Amino acid sequence: MTPYKNQVRIIGGTHKRRIVRFPDMEGVPGFRPTPDRVRETLFNWLGQDLLGKRCLDVFAGSGALAFEAASRHATQVIAVENSRAAAQAMAQNQKLLDFPNLKIVNSDAFAFLASTTEKFDVIFLDPPFAQNWWDRLAPLIARVAAPEALIYCEFAKELKTLPGFTRTRQGRAGVVHYHLFTPETLVPAEGA
Repeated sequence: MTPYKNQVRIIGGTHKRRIVRFPDMEGVPGFRPTPDRVRETLFNWLGQDLLGKRCLDVFAGSGALAFEAASRHATQVIAVENSRAAAQAMAQNQKLLDFPNLKIVNSDAFAFLASTTEKFDVIFLDPPFAQNWWDRLAPLIARVAAPEALIYCEFAKELKTLPGFTRTRQGRAGVVHYHLFTPETLVPAEGA
């Protein structure tokens, strides 16, 4: 059995049809790549070309969303993954596929979100389904989201709300519920 039996394919952009391989992560709870069908819908929502966008993939896992964004001309993509094995596999794939616009960060997602000073136009959130971290994540995402950011969330059930954000789209594929949120904007009071 090869250590990289698992793989996903990039579905669009400069590296369309290229394969991203990752190790068997059965020992890592909640590790599952975003399915092709869901990624296709997501990038229809976001637009096929992310030129000029800064993207953040939190809980990156296999890196499927990060590689997809990098392939679609994102100016910068940062993929944050706590698992050393998964981060190393992403780094090997990055080198093999030659993505200069992708940076892999082997770190705890919460620590990264609390410490970075960068702002992002597109944020991918796919935490382990067993964890219901949305209330804890929302203020950290708010601090790193650009004013008109698009925040993609995957979860085992429908997310009707994300504090501080407005849901604009939603879908479901099997057990995966996926959503697109934007930061809430303050409406100025009359006469202000």
